[in-house]
Amino acid sequence: MKYALSTLVGATALAISLIGGPAMAEDDGIIVYNAQHENLAKAWAEGFTKETGIKVTVRNGGDSDFSNQIVAEGTSSPADVFLTENSPAMVLVETSGLFAPVDADTLAQVPQDYQPASGKWVGVAARSTVFAYNKTKLTADQLPKSMLDLADPSWKGRWAASPSGADFQAIVSALLQLKGEAATADWLKAMKTNFTAYKGNSTVMKAVNAGEIEGGVIYHYYYFGDQAKTGENSKNVELHYFKNQDPGAFVSISGGGVLASSKHPKEAQAFLKWVTGKGGQDVLKTGDSFEYAVGKGAKSNPKLVPLADLQAPKVDATTLNSKKVTDLMTAAGLL
Repeated sequence: MKYALSTLVGATALAISLIGGPAMAEDDGIIVYNAQHENLAKAWAEGFTKETGIKVTVRNGGDSDFSNQIVAEGTSSPADVFLTENSPAMVLVETSGLFAPVDADTLAQVPQDYQPASGKWVGVAARSTVFAYNKTKLTADQLPKSMLDLADPSWKGRWAASPSGADFQAIVSALLQLKGEAATADWLKAMKTNFTAYKGNSTVMKAVNAGEIEGGVIYHYYYFGDQAKTGENSKNVELHYFKNQDPGAFVSISGGGVLASSKHPKEAQAFLKWVTGKGGQDVLKTGDSFEYAVGKGAKSNPKLVPLADLQAPKVDATTLNSKKVTDLMTAAGLL
């Protein structure tokens, strides 16, 4: 009888743990809506928890999905922190008035070029636009000098992109800011005629590697990530950096912000400070995301072309407009 009673007590305790565990973890710690790479966010969460003891519950999704979800949830959102791959999603949440100001100590850790003047969110990482090409099909002198050259009829059927993804839409958003609506609309119409659509940047790179297409517009880290593994999807690939402040040299800022409705604002601000500080930025240097570190004095993975050498165009991240971009892309028949 004693054994049965102890078993019952143990079972009851287990049931309470299973029912209350997740809720208790969220009450005790913070919830992060993560649109960044899952492995990167996991490394950040684990590093932060190890150093501070604060629990982090990570919910993974996409830039657009989460930004729209936060807007729909409004002040009832359970999220404490929002992390993105690209800045247009941050802008949507900011313009909806749902971010709290980022602590001054955190903003001080990141150069002005990687944060909005409003101080409502901050850059946590960055990625560069590149033209990935098949080196068995193209030589250096045959590469486009500008991303705009891909609108030329000579490139018909020779290049690819993933227009449905937030990555490419951020690139188009930068083009819109730099060249204006008319030029962007014209380029998108020519793109519709010239390019081949794939779903996902990694799929674009695989197609380039296999010789299905000569080149594609993607972000840089897909190549480095594959090279760090088997290299089977990038052995025939080289990266072309447009540089010269070209729209194709756009560097996209990954952002982080604290929700104004956060039930744990102190812990949420501490998380963002850690991510932009030495601990979080060192994860970018030594981890497998191959994204750029943006903190002051932070070093990126040594395999990457230094940020300062990319000659990226000056883009105001706070004016990158995902709604206008999707409207233009839809009008061009790309979405």
